[in-house]
Amino acid sequence: MMSVLRQVCKNAEINCKVLLQTKYLSRLQHQCLSLNYSQLGPLIAKRRTPRIQEQYSKIGGGSPIKHWTSIQGQRMVELLDRISPQTAPHKYYVGFRYAPPLAEDSIEEMENDGIERAIAFTQYPQYTCSTTGSSLNGIYKYYAQRDAPTNMLWSVIDRWPTHPGLVEAVADNIKDALQQFSPDVQSDVVILFSAHSLPLKVVERGDTYPSEVAATVQRVMEYLNFSHPYRLVWQSKVGPLTWLAPQTDDAIRGLVTRGRKNLLLVPIAFTSDHIETLYEMDMEYIEELGTEVGANIKRSKSLNDSSTFIEALADVVKSHLVSGKCVSTQLSLRCPSCININCKNMREFFQSYQPLLEESLKEPDPLKRRASQLS
Repeated sequence: MMSVLRQVCKNAEINCKVLLQTKYLSRLQHQCLSLNYSQLGPLIAKRRTPRIQEQYSKIGGGSPIKHWTSIQGQRMVELLDRISPQTAPHKYYVGFRYAPPLAEDSIEEMENDGIERAIAFTQYPQYTCSTTGSSLNGIYKYYAQRDAPTNMLWSVIDRWPTHPGLVEAVADNIKDALQQFSPDVQSDVVILFSAHSLPLKVVERGDTYPSEVAATVQRVMEYLNFSHPYRLVWQSKVGPLTWLAPQTDDAIRGLVTRGRKNLLLVPIAFTSDHIETLYEMDMEYIEELGTEVGANIKRSKSLNDSSTFIEALADVVKSHLVSGKCVSTQLSLRCPSCININCKNMREFFQSYQPLLEESLKEPDPLKRRASQLS
């Protein structure tokens, strides 16, 4: 998530820090799943570890997420300094859920740096309790487990699935990728928007992830004037539970049997390259499965350092600063069947900053505001 702790930002004359917090989507939080699954989780992880290690070795030995997140964060804050000088200078921090730099370490660094205005900016455009929700719960628990108040004024950017800049960046990559097909088959290409799947048990509690991913897909196809047939498919299922369907590989097989062999994979819920694009899409689906079923499969580029995408990130943050809201209307609502008390506490934690945020907007100078509070 983006300080702009890529999640943090300066408001007025307060240094704005963005904490970019991303997390491996395949590592679902036990708190979001059933008890039985959380008990099975360690066994599944132990069995999958050698396979995952092999996959990483085939894409260069490690994940490029931190590389791309850092590039996105740096370019974003440079642009923010230009388009929002009244809140400059801006700084970003990167915080991961399961790999260094961990979010709690980045928050501690922000506290030590004396940051006064922090934005938790998720790098997942579409919200789910398993990713963004889990990360926000982690911020709440960081402070709940420490008997020390924070000097930072927190707010949250928890989702942005239909932002025009995101839509344009994805659509531009699709148009470029279509040029990889020979002219005689370009009109026959089926676009497969592939997103990380989610257990149906999570969806049935009221998680908005499937609808928000679908909203992104709809806006992208509207931008493209519905030039090609398309489907939303799901990848990266693990464990014994029932997940969202159709799975990407099943969709590829099904389309080929129906005579549609020219397919374009589009990573729609990922904002940079990682194992699910470089290995799962490029190697398992395009190279291995494509050869097996005789399909002509291509992939659109990930967003990575797209200038259009960087502009979208900066605009999301700037709009958030202007909004004067600590949390979105959607984040204020828990899933109808939520069973996690941390989800309730997390929302109350971030909403508690609303009066302070409103006060800061009336008097942006922190020194004058403190003097007013003391008088």
